[in-house]
Amino acid sequence: MTLVTVPATTANLGPGFDCIGAALSLYNQFQFTPLDESSTNQLTITVTGTEAQRVTTDASNLAYQSFQKFYQHLGKNTPPVAISIKLGIPLARGLGSSATAILGGLMGANQLAGELLSKQDIMQLAIEIEGHPDNVVPALLGNCQLSVSQDHNWEICPIPWHPEIIPVVAIPDFELSTQQARSVLPSQISCHDAIFNLSHMGLLVRGLATNSPQWLKVALQDKLHQPYRQSLIRGYTQVQETAIAAGAYGMVISGAGPTLLALTPSKKVESVVAAMKDAWQKLEVTAQVVPLALDTQGTRIED
Repeated sequence: MTLVTVPATTANLGPGFDCIGAALSLYNQFQFTPLDESSTNQLTITVTGTEAQRVTTDASNLAYQSFQKFYQHLGKNTPPVAISIKLGIPLARGLGSSATAILGGLMGANQLAGELLSKQDIMQLAIEIEGHPDNVVPALLGNCQLSVSQDHNWEICPIPWHPEIIPVVAIPDFELSTQQARSVLPSQISCHDAIFNLSHMGLLVRGLATNSPQWLKVALQDKLHQPYRQSLIRGYTQVQETAIAAGAYGMVISGAGPTLLALTPSKKVESVVAAMKDAWQKLEVTAQVVPLALDTQGTRIED
C-alpha cells in the first residue's frame, strides 16, 4: 500500500501567467493498493471528502489515467489496483485539483513499481499531461516555483516567499472551468502589454522575497489574463476593493478561478478574511474564506 499526499496550488499570482505557482496547505490524498493479478476486478476506486460524489470511479478517473500513463511511458502493462481518494481541495475552483490527481497517479505508480523514475522524470510527465507547469511543479516540489521552458526541458527556479505574507483564499460556491477561462483570452497581445507583465513579474519576485508592501501592491497587476477573466467571476471588483481596503497588498485570480487570492500581511489577516466574505455575502454568494500557509514539502509518500 502506498499513500500519496499532494498539496493544492495557486497559479499565476497576477503577472506570472502559466509559469509561476505556489503550493498551499490544503491537500488531496491518494492511496494505492495492488490487487491480485488473477482478480476479476482489475480496478476499484473509492472517493471520500469534498465533493466526492462528482469524481468518477471508473477508468476515466484522472488519477487512474495518470497511473496508466506511467506504465505506458515504460512500455509496461498497467497492474490491477485499488485506489482510495480523500479530497480536501474543492474541484474546478482554481486550486490545482487536477494537478493533485495527476501527481497522485504518477507518484503512486512510481512507488509501486519500485521508483523507476526520478522526480525530474515524474515532473516532465506531469507537465505533459497537464499541459502547463504552473500547478504541477509547486504541487510536486512545494513552495513557490517559477518554471521556464528550455529546449523541450524545464528549468525550475524556487522563488523566496517572505513568511509574513499570508495567502488568503476566497472560494465561492460556483465553478469556472479552465477551458472556459482560457476561451476568453486573446490570441495576441500588444508589445506594451508584454512589457507591462515582464516588469511586474520582476517586481513580484522581489516583493515576495522582501515583503515590500509598495512593490507587492504594484506587482500583482496583470494584462495577460485577469482583465479578460474578471467578468466570469461574479463580484470580482467588489471583493477586490474590500480586500485591499481591509489591508491586503492586492488580490488576484487563483489559477483560472473563480477562487480569489489576497496576499495579506499577517497582522491584517482577520480583517481581510471578514471583508472578502462580507463582500460576497452582499451579492448572495456563499464563499469559504480561509488563510492558508505556504506548503514547503510538496508531494509526500508514505508506505
